[in-house]
Amino acid sequence: MTRTIRRTFIKTSAMAAAGIGLSPRSWAQVRGANDDVRFGVVGFRGRGRSHITDILAVKGARIVALCDVDQTVLDAEAQKLKDLGHTIRTYSDVRQMLESTEIDAISTATPNHWHAPITIWACQAGKDVYVEKPVSHNIWEGQQMIETARKHRRIVQSGTQSRSHSGIQEAVAWVHAGNLGKITLARGLCYKRRPSIGKVTGPQAVPAHINYELWTGPAPMQPLMRKELHYDWHWVWETGNGDLGNQGIHHMDIARWFLGEKDLAPHVFSIGGRVGYLDDGATPNTQLIHHAYAAAPLIFEVRGLPAKAGREPMDSLLGVSVGNVIHCEHGFLLLSIDGSIAAYDQSGRILRTFTGIYQNHHANFVKAIRSRQASDLTADISEGHISSSLCHVANISHRLGQQAAQAEIRERIKGNQDTTDAYERMLAHLDANGVDTRKDKLILGVALSLDQKTQRFVGNDRANALQTRTYRAPFDL
Repeated sequence: MTRTIRRTFIKTSAMAAAGIGLSPRSWAQVRGANDDVRFGVVGFRGRGRSHITDILAVKGARIVALCDVDQTVLDAEAQKLKDLGHTIRTYSDVRQMLESTEIDAISTATPNHWHAPITIWACQAGKDVYVEKPVSHNIWEGQQMIETARKHRRIVQSGTQSRSHSGIQEAVAWVHAGNLGKITLARGLCYKRRPSIGKVTGPQAVPAHINYELWTGPAPMQPLMRKELHYDWHWVWETGNGDLGNQGIHHMDIARWFLGEKDLAPHVFSIGGRVGYLDDGATPNTQLIHHAYAAAPLIFEVRGLPAKAGREPMDSLLGVSVGNVIHCEHGFLLLSIDGSIAAYDQSGRILRTFTGIYQNHHANFVKAIRSRQASDLTADISEGHISSSLCHVANISHRLGQQAAQAEIRERIKGNQDTTDAYERMLAHLDANGVDTRKDKLILGVALSLDQKTQRFVGNDRANALQTRTYRAPFDL
């Protein structure tokens, strides 16, 4: 951070400690209840464009600044807003944007490794934050994000927008009311096609219009060793969390929401690998996770290969490819990414459908900014942290695991019929894609136990070390 940024943050922190400038009362004195909430948007080559669209649709909110390390993307989006009559300031360095006193809130959809620094620095600078999922790149970051938000009395919304879907809200309440009896198993499914990202033979040139130093930020400064800088960062550990932390986080969050769990599971293990092709990705494209909550387990499945080699359609379970299956004593509920939500009895007879809509998640954020009540958020940072961390602990299990024969994996999971069934379906899926797991063995992750009080893994220093990372100066936290 520059000296100017540090002075700004120190001053803001001191004001916060004294109760000046960040309290609900002082915010209202500075900005009238009917004044616009002024947004700065950071990172919008992909999901961030939806942030822009959603903010523009919120009454009493406007965009006053944009920040992106890709100059081409930045110029194009700024011009679009200027053509709509907006006055926009542009930045390539988010640290400079955070110095502005003309911005009330930050909305960010950068790569995962930037989520925590932007959120923490913005809170320290007296700004509220909407941060895309997963909210963090590792567990420790999420803990620091919550602590900083509370210390500086900031409103921080997680980008798990399913929490603002009226149909899912209704379905969760209906199940919690006992209409299907107790939940016996919550499943999350991410059967989403992820083809090979290719294999390079040496460092790749970064386009001149991208500031690679700023793009890399807190991650290790390394040569680009894949064909595409953008998006494929999801599949390397330094910047991404695999599809479990990409698409999967939404359905991990929904599964936990149905279960009503407010903390991480006490035990977790993963089975999986990156199979079916050899490329520059490192994260698994096929994964099975078991979170052993005491009341009912949460089982999650990731598949990036198609239902069969040479074809593009994906597998499904009870008709769901990306979504959730909630098993209960007296029936089950199916929730699909296409918006369909329905409850069934044990014979498969439909009992009820839920037909809500995705309400504007940014509108909910703005409502909480005005009320200064984090309880008004449908997805407070604390909720985003737990669901993101469910993905992180599963990936830690995977990263510490070793390749294992089918018999060894079966021995590990024997006695757990639901996990065994999911594993056998995984093997059949891979066989249909020409993957022989007797030769290309899957990784049997380390079984991890979590001390619920300390949030540390029991007896595993290597796993605890992966709860955080080494941060590159001057982007360290």
